[in-house]
Amino acid sequence: MDILVIGGNRYFGKRLIANLRDSGHRVTVLNRGSSPAAFPGDAGIERLTADRDDESALESVLAGRSFDVVVDQVCYTPRQAVVARRVFAGRTRRYVMTSTVEVYGYEDSATPVTEDAVDLASVAVDTELPWDEPEFRDAHYGEGKRQAEAVFAADGSPFAWTSVRVAHVLGGADDFTGRLDHYVRRIGAGEPIAVPAVNHPATYVYVEEIAAFLAWAATADFTGPVNANSHGPLTTADLCAEIGRQVGGGRVAFREVEVGEVSPFSFARSYGMDNGRAERLGYAFGHTGEWLARAVAETVGARNAEAR
Repeated sequence: MDILVIGGNRYFGKRLIANLRDSGHRVTVLNRGSSPAAFPGDAGIERLTADRDDESALESVLAGRSFDVVVDQVCYTPRQAVVARRVFAGRTRRYVMTSTVEVYGYEDSATPVTEDAVDLASVAVDTELPWDEPEFRDAHYGEGKRQAEAVFAADGSPFAWTSVRVAHVLGGADDFTGRLDHYVRRIGAGEPIAVPAVNHPATYVYVEEIAAFLAWAATADFTGPVNANSHGPLTTADLCAEIGRQVGGGRVAFREVEVGEVSPFSFARSYGMDNGRAERLGYAFGHTGEWLARAVAETVGARNAEAR
């Protein structure tokens, strides 16, 4: 297939690109070119440079081009989704948007949520909000993704569409988020971990697994949202126990916080997804127990390398 990936220069995006290329697909990557390319010039990846927020620039760089599939790694706002619907109408038959568990920001369920917990037809879309302001966009990350999904799901879509709602991603020495490293650093130093008074488990996915799932979703034919997460929810205590085992330092200490900032991956509400739809469609996810030690080892290794 001819596959266009928008974004994808880092973390699981670059693994997705390598996966698609190694599977024999013709891969083109479109991004702003503001950071070093994930692959050298001879890696068999075509590159296009444009700001995805600039509709005229997109139209120009894509003139005369079409793709079997577009995988959009960096659609964060409904405004970006509106532009994408216009620009890629007639240029692709399938559009895969990388979304997030954060779209379930208003749902709090004791059981893992299914895709229909969000009725996209009832989501209010407001493209006039200050989505171009980084602070606003970051503060409304889940809502931006939620509204972007609603734009793609609206009637009259010019292409088949799916959103992959990605669980919290762990693993990789190149994890730029620093969230797991937060625990590695504090536990290694014997510092307490700040958690909510009631701390709920959440669903996770290994960095290599989500890249493989996105590659699979790109070449499938289902539509609509799909949850992407490994089996086996994890608690903050689960993460800390494995980190403590690998870095030592004695017992992990938790500090309950009633009001104020808590550590990443500690949640005052339920944050679990049900991956049953993906499995019914034919994808078999692994279990967190199969990869958690590896994910932690990669983060610990990266920190040790940085310290040397």
